[in-house]
Amino acid sequence: MTATVPALGTRSAEGSALQAVLLDMDGTLVDTEGFWWEVEVEVFAGLGHTLDDSWRHVVVGGPMTRSAGFLIEATGADITLADLSVLLNEGFEDRIGRALPLMPGATRLLAELYEQEIPTALVSASHRRIIDRVLVSLGPQHFGLSVAGDEVSRTKPHPDPYLFAAAGLGVDPARCAVVEDTATGVAAAEAAGCRVVAVPSVAPIAPADRRTVVGSLEEVDLAFLRGLMTDMR
Repeated sequence: MTATVPALGTRSAEGSALQAVLLDMDGTLVDTEGFWWEVEVEVFAGLGHTLDDSWRHVVVGGPMTRSAGFLIEATGADITLADLSVLLNEGFEDRIGRALPLMPGATRLLAELYEQEIPTALVSASHRRIIDRVLVSLGPQHFGLSVAGDEVSRTKPHPDPYLFAAAGLGVDPARCAVVEDTATGVAAAEAAGCRVVAVPSVAPIAPADRRTVVGSLEEVDLAFLRGLMTDMR
């Protein structure tokens, strides 16, 4: 694993049951879930295949190995998983190089967490090369660490990325609030024992125990996240 834990890990959230905030990237902080699908459609068109729009809900939010593997099997395309991953990453990098829109409320939330010295991590199924490009726009100073999908042996929907992030920040996963936009990410966070705020991007997500669903990050601030932990004090 190559995720880095800088000195920001010494920050604390004294006086609150909330110890850290762990944030997904695509579709949560940056409006890029549509980019991935556009790239997948474009790449498979080049291979002579048309993607069924219903497959978008299958591949959203998952690790590239799962999403790309599914599309190869579904289309019968003559390409290896490794070669397809390269094409998808290159296409996505080209997209974000041209434009990288942030989700409404993302800039304000990151600024508030940073100003209030709340330990924060970026936890994504995207590869490190993609995360590092996106961090330039999000501001790397806002995160104590970042975890990429190609840096853990099992990525989302497994709990490993969130457990790794909590350990890197030196906090209890049960005292972490996770913000996610897909069922895959929500499953990973809940398996890690975190409290979850779901902000659905492509497919609906139902409320559940230890899970709160909101319509936008504009509804989320530090007071809201601390409020999720009140029943744990």
